[in-house]
Parts: sequence; C-alpha cells; structure tokens
Amino acid sequence: MEYPLLSLELAREIELEEAEAAVACAERLMAAQGDGAGAVASVGGGYAIYCGANSPVTQAVGLGLDGVVSNEEFDRLEELYFSRKEPVRVETCPMADGSLIEHYRERGYHVSEFSNVMVRPVEKSGAAALPDGIEIHKAADGEIDLWTLTVAQGFAEDFPVTHEIISVMRMFADGKNTECYFARVDGKIAGGATLALRGRIAGLFGASTLPQFRNRGGQTALLHVRMQRAAERGCELAMSLAVPGSASQRNITRRGFRTLYTRVKFERELPS
Repeated sequence: MEYPLLSLELAREIELEEAEAAVACAERLMAAQGDGAGAVASVGGGYAIYCGANSPVTQAVGLGLDGVVSNEEFDRLEELYFSRKEPVRVETCPMADGSLIEHYRERGYHVSEFSNVMVRPVEKSGAAALPDGIEIHKAADGEIDLWTLTVAQGFAEDFPVTHEIISVMRMFADGKNTECYFARVDGKIAGGATLALRGRIAGLFGASTLPQFRNRGGQTALLHVRMQRAAERGCELAMSLAVPGSASQRNITRRGFRTLYTRVKFERELPS
C-alpha cells in the first residue's frame, strides 16, 4: 500500500472535514433545542464549536491552517467559550501556523491531551470472513437510539453516560453521509461504530464495545466491514483517531493504519 505523506493541504482536508462534521452536529442541536444549546464561530481558518458543557464536541478544530491567526480572531475564540462559562480547548494540528502557538504561550494555555491521526489507503477487496458468532449490520432508522445508548455505554469508562452525551452522539449519528453499525456476538448486541463518508476520506469513529463482550473480535469485524463499505463508496483514504499507546491504536495499527501526525489539545481554564 502507498501511504500519503503529510502536507499542509492533506492536514487541512482532514481537519476541516472533521470540523465541519462537528459544526453540523452543533447546528442540528440548536435546531432541536434552541440557539442556547450550541454555538459555532469561524476562527483562524477553522471552527470553534460549542455543544454543551463538557461535551467532547465542545472544542475548536482546524485553527491556523490558513496562515496567521490574529489577536482579534483569538479573542473571538475565547469569548465564545468564556461567555458560556466553559474552558477553551483547541485541537491543534502540527501544521498550524506558528502564530497560534504564540497565542497559547502568551495567554497561559497548557497541554491537556494528545491524539494520533491515523490513516491507511482504502483498497478494494472481497467481503471479509468474520469470526464465528460475530455479525455486523447497519443500524436501521428505528435503531439509532439503541445504537447511541450502546456506544455510549461502551465508552462509559471514559465519558459518563449523561443525557447531554447521548444527545450529542444522536446528532452525530443523524449526520449527512454517516452510517452506524452494530456488532453482535452470539446474537447479542455487543458494540457499535460509525463510518463517516466525506468525499475521498472515510472517517472511522465512535467504536466501542460493551465490557462483557470485549476481546471477542467485534471491533476487528466492525473495522473490516467499514473499510469494505468505504471502498464501495470510492473513498481513497481512511482515517481514525487514537490515544497514543492505547488499545485502540494497537487494534487499528494491526489493520494497517499508520500515524500521520499527532494532535495536541491546548486548554485554558476560565479566568478567575
């Protein structure tokens, strides 16, 4: 397989595809619950997104990939979050303009998280042979609430299953060109995952397994099926996110994914 080399153009494409999906999520949340439920602002070539307090979607993505980020733009970023009593969190690509890093230094930001952006070429292949007892199927319209609850429960060790988290995940599941999949083990729902079809890039996100079904092959099967579907839709590149050194990174590395770059999350608490 021929893996892509990191470039500003590729980084911008990946970051903005994800940012625009989060923007769409915030817009659906506002349409469903009113303007106070979410907010979006274009900042520094990317987007600042608010989807409720402490939501994993409440952060800025894609900043600094169109050149210099001005003081005025950075002020607008902070105002969006501080006015809502929320810390500022910015997922930062290493290709971002140096002016963004300078803003962090001057305003007292700290590093709170790292995540690897992992990619592999999408290749056409036949249907994968799934392990005995494992079944994968696409969630029907009437199963989205069940899918949302299942995946949220699979993530419960990292994020508490709150009404707010369920609502945001439901908005993502309803996204344009987003497909949700169940994994069943011996006929029982064991986990789920998402496939976001975004032009030539297929995003593999939201994979989780209920604790009692882990290490049974469900996530590997979900990965196989989503890669096959991405090939059918003509995608050229698959991408996923993983915490460095995590079980998720090990699993997708075994499936041929490689780290393209590492994001750094910079954060600033509310001013006292």
